[in-house]
Amino acid sequence: MAEDAWNSQDPQKIAKAYTIDSEWRNRDKFVNGREEIEKFLADKWKKELNYKLKKEYWAHTDSRIAVRFEYEYMDKDGNWFRAYGNENWEFDENGLMKKRYASINDLPIQEEERKFK
Repeated sequence: MAEDAWNSQDPQKIAKAYTIDSEWRNRDKFVNGREEIEKFLADKWKKELNYKLKKEYWAHTDSRIAVRFEYEYMDKDGNWFRAYGNENWEFDENGLMKKRYASINDLPIQEEERKFK
């Protein structure tokens, strides 16, 4: 469901899966709360065009999950990138995500190297 939500590129829909005071680390950015999450995602998809994400469950314990992911996007100049990394998620007692820590690397690729079309 997380993969489908992110691929929808709907910041409001995605933000509802997080607690009101959710904490994120995304690369070198720190984001706190649903309003900041919505703004962060809206800004992200203004720069990361033709975005397509794949997530893979890695491990879990109690209220925590680790996932591996990769996604592809094109910048405004037509250059393609593959981003990949790991996320650690922590959930509250209602199943909303209260913490998300993402380590992400970007790799320039040629359009013909794309996996997700």
